[in-house]
Amino acid sequence: MPKTLADIKKSLDLHVGKRLLLKANGGRKKTVERSGILRETYHSVFVIELDQDEHAFERVSYSYADILTEAVEITVEEGTADELVVR
Repeated sequence: MPKTLADIKKSLDLHVGKRLLLKANGGRKKTVERSGILRETYHSVFVIELDQDEHAFERVSYSYADILTEAVEITVEEGTADELVVR
């Protein structure tokens, strides 16, 4: 499990362009599951382009702090050679 924001960013940098499954806290004890492709990583946030068929909007962004505080969990979808689980 990554310990710092820099570690989280480094691990996500290795997976830009890959399909991800994202579980996020949706508020009021709800969990939102989304899938898409990790498009970009920036200094403080990362951007996931969502599958158009399943979601009303095209992109979402989260901060690395969301992962560190366990508000967001990301997994590289099965079928890819690499596996990343960031919690």
